[in-house]
Amino acid sequence: MIEIRSKLLGLIAGTVALAVTEIPAQAQDAPIRVAMGDIASVESLGLLVAMERTKERGVPMELTFFNSEDVATQAIVGGQADIGVGAPYAFIENSQAPLRMFYRLSSLLFFPVVNTDYYSSWEDLDGQEVTVHSRGSGTEALMRLMEQQHGIEYSAISYVPGAEVRAGAMLQGTVKASIVDSSSFRLLTEQGGDKFERLPIEGVNATDEALYGSSDFLNEREADVVVFVEELMRTWAEINENPEIVAELRTQYDLLPDLPEDAVNDIVPYYTGAAQDGVLPVSGGEPEDVVDDLNFLAAAGQVDAPEGDVDINAYWDFDLLNAARN
Repeated sequence: MIEIRSKLLGLIAGTVALAVTEIPAQAQDAPIRVAMGDIASVESLGLLVAMERTKERGVPMELTFFNSEDVATQAIVGGQADIGVGAPYAFIENSQAPLRMFYRLSSLLFFPVVNTDYYSSWEDLDGQEVTVHSRGSGTEALMRLMEQQHGIEYSAISYVPGAEVRAGAMLQGTVKASIVDSSSFRLLTEQGGDKFERLPIEGVNATDEALYGSSDFLNEREADVVVFVEELMRTWAEINENPEIVAELRTQYDLLPDLPEDAVNDIVPYYTGAAQDGVLPVSGGEPEDVVDDLNFLAAAGQVDAPEGDVDINAYWDFDLLNAARN
């Protein structure tokens, strides 16, 4: 992820509402409150564009930032927010909370990376500390899965939100093994050269981030959420066809105007890579993705291994996607 956290923290405090558009009289007054357990970043631009387009169609929306994905999930459960960003399979399974995912924003593509002054393989990480994004995140699940696959055991897992923060710590030498996104890995190779090496991973198909909400909310605001899903699908299709459009849409909607110059310069490379690597699925999610997610998380020890026919409706609501597709 390229959250550019250190340069943006001073710009964000509590709830940040996106630019207000004129709402037709027939639209519901209450905005759809989207909870993000992070700060807005280059990676968030696709979602922000879809939210702006949804507002143009008469559905009010606002974005709220929380300290972590866990806190954002609790906000959904407690009614302080309506839609979350994440993949809360483990939370749903363990709490039986009536949360359902309804749109797959991105598939998992991370880069486990080590400082070659210390390590050069997965086996070298046996008994060593690794650093991931947050507890229950896809980064933790992937590193746990690799731990199992390679028969090793980390001495500890540290949690440091922000791929660019973890990359910065690696450049400074305070972190020696971590997992980052494509942009941060590119930064490491550009500034560190041969000092950093990507460790191999194979056969992983899993959701990185999805949108989810309570069943009650998704039912009550079904028409509005379908509009949102339609705009997500339109935006994702446009990005996959022409990744450069993200920079144009950022200017059009005046999104994240205070991004540092290096982050602005990374918009097109990031989305070009994401489109080429299939990180932004145009379908919005499929039932087989749910099974893949559960198998991945089970291998990482975060959920129970699925047995027999999986009840995908316990985790996802595909009615919204199907309505948007029609």
